[in-house]
Order: sequence, then C-alpha cells, then structure tokens
Amino acid sequence: MRLLVGDIGGTTTRLALATLSDGGAVALSDEHRYPSASAPDLDTHVRAWLARVGAPVARASLAIAGPVADNRCRATNLPWHIDGDALAAATGLASARLLNDFAAAAWGTLAIADGARVELQPGRFEPGAPRVVIGAGTGLGEALVVMGGDGPRVLPGEGGHVGFAPCSEREDRLLGWMRRELGGRVSVERVVSGAGLREIYRFLRDEEGMPESAAVRAQLERDDPGAVIGAHGVAEADPLCAAALDLFIGAYGAAAGDAAIRSLAYGGVFLAGGIAAKVLPRMLRGGFISAFRDKGRMRPIAESVPVWVVTDESLGLRGAAQAAR
Repeated sequence: MRLLVGDIGGTTTRLALATLSDGGAVALSDEHRYPSASAPDLDTHVRAWLARVGAPVARASLAIAGPVADNRCRATNLPWHIDGDALAAATGLASARLLNDFAAAAWGTLAIADGARVELQPGRFEPGAPRVVIGAGTGLGEALVVMGGDGPRVLPGEGGHVGFAPCSEREDRLLGWMRRELGGRVSVERVVSGAGLREIYRFLRDEEGMPESAAVRAQLERDDPGAVIGAHGVAEADPLCAAALDLFIGAYGAAAGDAAIRSLAYGGVFLAGGIAAKVLPRMLRGGFISAFRDKGRMRPIAESVPVWVVTDESLGLRGAAQAAR
C-alpha cells in the first residue's frame, strides 16, 4: 500500500511517500518540506510534490493542525479552508483523507520504537489505559487514545485552547500582562507554543526588566524568535533566554499534567510537537516534571503517569499512514 502522507503545520508542510507493509511497518521516502505560508492553499504544495516525485499515488492521508469534520478543516494558524474531496479532485488523486495533526501523532505513538522516545518519568505503565499526546510547536496540540475491545480509538481535541492557568506569582503577572497585550482571554496555547516562548521573553524584558543582549536582539530580528530563544536557553548562553525557556517549560509541564489527571493517562503522556525534543537537555533538568506533578491532592496520580518526549520527527507522517490503514 502506497500513499501520499502529510504533516501540515502552521510553519511547515511536510509531504512524503509512505509504503505500508502487511506486517504494519511504515517506510517513508521522497519527503519534501515547504514553508506553509509560501502558498495560497494546500493544493499548491500537493501539486508541487506530485510533480517533483512523479510516483504513481492514488490516495493521500493528510494531518492538519486544526479541527477536522466531514473531511474539511479550517487550519488554526493558516488562512486555509481545506476540503479533502476538493483537494483530491484538484490534484488528480482518487481520495484525500484529512485528520487532525495530533490525531495522527497519537496513531504514531501506537507503534513508536523505544529508541524514538526519551523518558522523563517512569510512572506505572498500563497498556490498556488512556494515553495523552500533547505537543507545543507553532500551536499546542492534544489528542487522547482510548483502548477498547476492538482496538484503539483516537480522539482529537483542542485542549490547547483552554484557558491558561497560572501556578505561581510570576505566572500571575505573565497572565495579566498577556491579557493586556491581547486585549482579552489568554489560552494556554498563547503561552505554551513557539509564539508563546517569544511572548514570555518579551514579558521578562519589558515587564520584569531583565536586560536584553544586543546580539540576541539582532538574531531575533533575523531568525525565528522561538528557535533563537530556545537555542540560547539550552546552551545557557543568555540569562534572559534561559529564564524565558524555564518559565515556558514550567507552563508546559503544568498543562501536560492537567491533561494527564483529566484522563487518568496511565498509558502515558507523549510529548510531541516541534519544541520538546529541541530543548530536551533543559526538559531533563526537572522543571517540566516538577510542574507536571504539582497537582495538590492529585499529585499521587500525576506521579504515577509515565511521561516521554518523542524524538521521531516523522511521527505525524507515520501516524497519518497508520490511520489510513
């Protein structure tokens, strides 16, 4: 079985050819990446991939960052309204199935290799229990996997858009500052995402008065701010970036812990998205798990949930293929 698979985020669109074996393995080839916003619609990227690869492909399974209903999706962080049936007709495919990007990531975790994940907390793993897949990237995605007698069921959600809940006095001040900046409600995605890391940096600089390096400021103007802050924070090369990253990681851990106790996720919490693996050395220092466990009377539950960082960058592509199976 061969099909076009895609992982379409607010920043990058990844398209690849997936070959599925009878034994369940997924082999990926001919992967190409496109800046998502460089095209007016997804059809343009798909046509470019088909023309470049030239492989005979009839079907597509495409993971989109946004809620999917009736094979249609309004992308959360892109000005795209995607209709899978219309996309198939426009690109010459027999069919194109859309699914939420974190639903695809959840499917991917069901066949993940041990070498593609790093443990943050062992917990007590129960294979039949629910598992949560959550991840910060351009936004904050979330999905739930429920095990049943007829196999796993993946339930996509939009947990990144619940309200941000501060857990410290500094986070209280961050919430107030962001509410003023945004002119209203602050969702957790506004804090726990690449854009959120940039806003935390601005908060520490403008509201808390932490000094900014001229070299970092110049780099922020040239490159992706979240990536710049994360890299300097991991390297401990800049105090402001390090402080921003630590505040971000604490908020991320708290949000993941909320998701874990909400569903009693003894099947594990899998941290996907584009950020966790990139800042893994800082995640391993303990700030994430400390915030994850800080659940008052529910602390024993949070301490019992296994937590892993997924390091497989192709998790969404593999999951899209598994979902198509």
